[in-house]
Amino acid sequence: MESSKVNAFVRVSGPPNRNYLVGYPGISATLPRIEGKVEIRPGAGYSAPVGISYVAIGLYRKETIHPHADSIISNHLAAPRKEIRDLVGKEMRLFQCSAGKAYDSVLAMDLPFVLFIPFSKAGNEDIIKVPPASLQLPSRVAETYYELVVSVQQGSADLKKHSFPVPLSRYDTLSSFGMYNRPETQERVSDHLVTLSMCLQRWSFGPNDPVEVRVRLTPNPDWMSKAKKVSIQRIVVALEEQITYNPEGDEPTTKVNKLISKKEVVGQKLPPDGYQSDVTIRLPAKELRDSDGFLPPPKPAFPMHPIIGFTTTATLYKIDYFLSVKAHMSSCRDITLRQKIIVSPFDHQTCLDELPLIMQAAQDASSINAVGPMLPAPTIVRPGDPNALHWLGMTMVGNERKLLIH
Repeated sequence: MESSKVNAFVRVSGPPNRNYLVGYPGISATLPRIEGKVEIRPGAGYSAPVGISYVAIGLYRKETIHPHADSIISNHLAAPRKEIRDLVGKEMRLFQCSAGKAYDSVLAMDLPFVLFIPFSKAGNEDIIKVPPASLQLPSRVAETYYELVVSVQQGSADLKKHSFPVPLSRYDTLSSFGMYNRPETQERVSDHLVTLSMCLQRWSFGPNDPVEVRVRLTPNPDWMSKAKKVSIQRIVVALEEQITYNPEGDEPTTKVNKLISKKEVVGQKLPPDGYQSDVTIRLPAKELRDSDGFLPPPKPAFPMHPIIGFTTTATLYKIDYFLSVKAHMSSCRDITLRQKIIVSPFDHQTCLDELPLIMQAAQDASSINAVGPMLPAPTIVRPGDPNALHWLGMTMVGNERKLLIH
């Protein structure tokens, strides 16, 4: 059979005993990248040569949104799902056949590659080029996933593309980073009588992490005669998820979901020296195990996180989280404060455990040249090479071709 007509079997493999995603996306010092090799073997028969003209690989991101997928709209045709597909970084050419030939006949090819994931350098605020994390919200109202696409040209045949999903996480929202462990304070005044203030000691949280907020109501000393008539009925603390579809488009749409709330009944007059309360709510988490206690196999394109959504900014959507505090009062208008927080896909203990690993990854990346990285030499086995059949697990016994295990 002519080698150009033999379909190639293509797969992507990572380094031995390692994932092919190396480094920490979102942390520039670790040079986040995908390392591995493209393996090409005969797709039919044991040793039929394959005609290869061209091989390239690239990382692609696909985003889809469908804001109404989670609601039933009767007698109304919902807007179609919107979708974009982009190349992340640059495509890498791995093989080009000899000049003047339509293709090269090969028995096996191992083509090493490294694809750097874009990252923002220190001081660069343009984070829009940093790829967002893989995410699939319930009912697929928003989705981001990545795939390695290997393009193989075999002679005059049509270019074939082989896709391999890649789950990608971001690590720049870890609650163990110092920038998220500074107190955040906000306050607002109602009717010039009462000031509501809230304080968070840290403002990045993961699944099952406690969210502790200090709430204080203080009367205005210049209006004490009126302020002492104010009664505090209750204080409500809530965690809200805000999803904005088409954030950069002409008609952005925003949906706010209240994830959890906690009500504290006070029922007392506002004391002259003010009222203070520490309220703790726990960030919701989803159960990964089934009813029998087993972990189901993960979806190939999405990391298995014990959380439904997290803070992220993509092209077609963005997800933000807010902690709202509302003080219900009599003889005074209610006051509401809304503080933006970061929700990470990792709980606080996991974030602490990742810190030394991130430091090690940054140290390992310091010796890598991001412009021209050193790669192992490609392995290309041609039909006339010595011991070529051994690459396919075969050998010649007399005039017969047999498997090596025989």
